[in-house]
Amino acid sequence: MKKDKGFFLTRWAKRLFFGGGRELSFMEEEALQSPMRTIIKNFFSKPLSRIALGVFIAIFLFVIIGPLFMPLDLSYQDNTQKNVAPGLNMMSVPRELESNLRTIAPGTTFGAGLDKEGKVYTWGYTRITETINLAAIPPEVREARMVDLAVGYDHAVSVDEEGKVYVWGNTRLDQAKLSKPLQEALESGEPLKFKQLEAGNQFSAAVTEDGRLFVWGNSNLNDVRRIKKGYDTNIKKVTTNINTYLVLTNDGEAAYVGTQSNAFSKVPEAARTGVVDIASTGFSNAALKEDGSVIIWGNPAPAERELPPHEGKLVRIWGGRNHYVGLTDSGQLIAWGNNTFNQSVVPALSEGAQVVEVFSGYYQNYMLDSNGKLTKWGLKGYLLGTDHLGRDILNRIVNGGRVTMTVGAISVVISLIIGVIIGGLAGYFGSYVDLVLMRVAEIVGGLPFLPFALILSAIIGSRLTTEQRVYLIMFVLGILSWPGLARLVRAQILATREMEFVTAAKAMGVRENSIVFRHIIPNVISVIIVNATLSFASAMLIESTLSYLGFGISPPTPTWGNMLTGSNNSIIIQQYWWRWVFPAIILSVCTICINLIGDGLRDAIDPKSAER
Repeated sequence: MKKDKGFFLTRWAKRLFFGGGRELSFMEEEALQSPMRTIIKNFFSKPLSRIALGVFIAIFLFVIIGPLFMPLDLSYQDNTQKNVAPGLNMMSVPRELESNLRTIAPGTTFGAGLDKEGKVYTWGYTRITETINLAAIPPEVREARMVDLAVGYDHAVSVDEEGKVYVWGNTRLDQAKLSKPLQEALESGEPLKFKQLEAGNQFSAAVTEDGRLFVWGNSNLNDVRRIKKGYDTNIKKVTTNINTYLVLTNDGEAAYVGTQSNAFSKVPEAARTGVVDIASTGFSNAALKEDGSVIIWGNPAPAERELPPHEGKLVRIWGGRNHYVGLTDSGQLIAWGNNTFNQSVVPALSEGAQVVEVFSGYYQNYMLDSNGKLTKWGLKGYLLGTDHLGRDILNRIVNGGRVTMTVGAISVVISLIIGVIIGGLAGYFGSYVDLVLMRVAEIVGGLPFLPFALILSAIIGSRLTTEQRVYLIMFVLGILSWPGLARLVRAQILATREMEFVTAAKAMGVRENSIVFRHIIPNVISVIIVNATLSFASAMLIESTLSYLGFGISPPTPTWGNMLTGSNNSIIIQQYWWRWVFPAIILSVCTICINLIGDGLRDAIDPKSAER
């Protein structure tokens, strides 16, 4: 019985890339090796060409497959995440704190913690402005023994065992200016025992053990200047959202105690009695009832209303930037809401462990269990940092690379079609056809490309949508970049059209268009391939140049070029280097690799070119 030799395509592929099984003599190899195999062998014999091809393929797959795992939201902005430096340390709690933990206060891009001896710790990206850093803990805070701690958008607040309040960070908008009632209470010498500290966007709040509420901070916020009459005492808990606050009274009422009329002030009737806990996200409030039901109001995202299935009834609730975390009476911890940074994916508890405390805020969550283990989930940081709108640089590089490469590839295809057709006809027919076509090529080639593209974009660019601008750039690049290829094809065909195989084709009666495009063009394909490769890199650079100058594809659609547009001032270059370094690196590496691949193909197709 004959041995199965396998599918013919498999055998063909093996012969093409790996050669035959038997080692051939020199004469046999010369007789059997095809031109394509010779080109491939010559190309891969050069280490630089192999490296360039591998790097380009990696970048290509990175920008083509990457968007499937990192989808782009063109409307996404988050002022809490703007200009964050590269790093994955937003939840890197110091080891000495983990083993001696009292409380954790999650911040926007950082965290702060307090150990049982009253020492304050900070971690993550703690830089608030060019001159303000929350990691610069004041000496008086370091020397005192703290009992509670909270962090807001740009400041931190703590209280020591004597009831003294400390505020540091950004205090330019009166974040450290205590309210008159709080100042009077502190100056009276009465010992204030705070049971809760809460910090929001430019303001802070505190609740004492006897139920008094104090609020202080930015006096431009109406709700900070005064508390609704009757709600400055008998308070159990306070929570803050983007610029207001909600309280829970000892009578089980969830109350908005500010003076404004907004979505937060419209507390549902069901939340006015029987409430056991409250929480807030940036844009919504939640009240947990005695029966475990949750009432949410304000401006919540749809996902913030969708509680996941759970066992038992909820008994506690916490809020982050746009998600909630809840604990049931069966010990199950659940989370729901936005899940951009996996902040709503709760890790499993260790076997036999119980939840002791949860610390949730912004995009980070921390859970301390009965075994003393601290579990963390949520936003760890950004590998390549963020831009001035809080957008992930890595996400925009991936999605922007797809746009840049697509524009370059389509424009090259357009220029190839036009250049091969015009160059082929001009070179084969000669005479008046050659004269007319080459004069047209000279006219198009004489146009100053960059100024022409800038003028065209300025005239009609404002009338076009982002998608239409992409098509415009591809069309302009393709329609103006073909003359060089046309001249090369024409020159090659002038040298090829007098060869014997062309004469034989004419003698056999083959039509002239078939002779040009089926007999001559395949024999000058080396020039076309090399030119296409180099033109691809040039088209990417030109698109990036136009976008950088503001005349190409405009934000929020990312390209590697327009990612550099906002990085053309000295402050960004010096202080936010990641906004321009990473896009510049990947664009440079990609174009250099393409040029090296083009050079390698040229040398592989025409080995004598290296000698010349």
